Amino acid sequence: MKRGINIAILGRGTVAQGVIKLLKRNRRLIEKKVGATLSLARVLARSTRKQKDIQLPARLLTDVPDEILSNPDIDIIVELIGGYEPARSYILKAMEAGKDIVTANKALLAVHGEEIFARAQKHGIDIGFEASVGGGIPIIRTLKEGLAGDRNRALYAILNGTCNYILTTMEESGEDFSKALASAQQLGYAEADPSFDINGIDAAHKLAILVLLAFGTRVRLKDIYTEGIRHISRMDITYARELGYKIKLLAIARHDNGKIEARVHPALVSLHHPLASVRGPYNAVFIDGEALGSTMYLGQGAGMMPTATAVLADIIEIARNRLHGKSLRIPPLGYPIDSLGRLPVRSIDDLKSDYYLRFMVLDRPGVLAQIAGILGSSGISIASVIQKEDRDGNTVPVVMHTNAAREKDLKQALARINRLKVVKAKSVYIRVVDFATP
Repeated sequence: MKRGINIAILGRGTVAQGVIKLLKRNRRLIEKKVGATLSLARVLARSTRKQKDIQLPARLLTDVPDEILSNPDIDIIVELIGGYEPARSYILKAMEAGKDIVTANKALLAVHGEEIFARAQKHGIDIGFEASVGGGIPIIRTLKEGLAGDRNRALYAILNGTCNYILTTMEESGEDFSKALASAQQLGYAEADPSFDINGIDAAHKLAILVLLAFGTRVRLKDIYTEGIRHISRMDITYARELGYKIKLLAIARHDNGKIEARVHPALVSLHHPLASVRGPYNAVFIDGEALGSTMYLGQGAGMMPTATAVLADIIEIARNRLHGKSLRIPPLGYPIDSLGRLPVRSIDDLKSDYYLRFMVLDRPGVLAQIAGILGSSGISIASVIQKEDRDGNTVPVVMHTNAAREKDLKQALARINRLKVVKAKSVYIRVVDFATP
């Protein structure tokens, strides 16, 4: 058996607890795979007095960061505290001291990834971040290695298990948004403050990372169009199903004519597409490659053990590299940092898409003609209409499926429609996903 590898963990939350459990449970398997012992040397905790589910010897716990960051006996530091600071500062200081890094911090990498990856390359540091996107799905490693020889044209992903659980519950149980959200919170799928999830921000963080890996181009978080699911109702889910679709919160990236599309929003997905079958808290990434064609990767996107499994996979890979003196054998992003580009991001206003539209209108003759006339004057044609006596007081829903239209034109038309006296609520529009090759 070769020399051991010493690991330190920053944080003692749910994922950290999972990593510690796996290190103990699979100790012999890990040693066999790595050819060396992986030892937990220190754990950074806010309080060394309070114990979590897993009882740790007092000697392993510290609330002093420098006891880990500058410790010459520690080889790999696992950052699991989350957020921007002090996580960023801890990682940079650890790399200065020659420590390899594993992190699950998608927000940090989405905002400060360029700085961190550049610093890692400068110092010859391995950095693993498999757990930052897709939980237990090995999508980072897939893009860096498995698909390295192909040109990716587009990816479509369900990246937030909270939102997917909510939408699935609304569809299958008939609950409204607030009740489905409460259920997600009770089961631990949603935080007490679920804003990052239901507003699409969490998925946007993850998409920023995937764009780097899939297309070799930087994209700023502020350039990713981001829209959440608060406005989705049971009525929309029912009508979407009638039209042959399910509603999913999708993260979409496409490379087309020298530009990148990068957007997160609810979307109608055909019932025949594999993404439509992804239920509950699961994540999925669907990739369209030039040579390989379509592939999809499915798994649990959050939770203690799925995320801990991804973290441990990074630890094992980096430990192997350390033992054999092969740090940065594969660049963290699959590209040398200086070869990354920055393609322009296409504005959402330039998107051409079919649309699902829902209007709540007074039940009067001529209303449909008024709406259709405004849409037609903006160059938007109607593929189908659903109008039922599904009354809400003296209003009824009118649902339309349009043919392909430019988003800017649709928004202008809806602004005019919303000013009509016969329209009694803000119009709802949801994009229909076209999975055709860009």
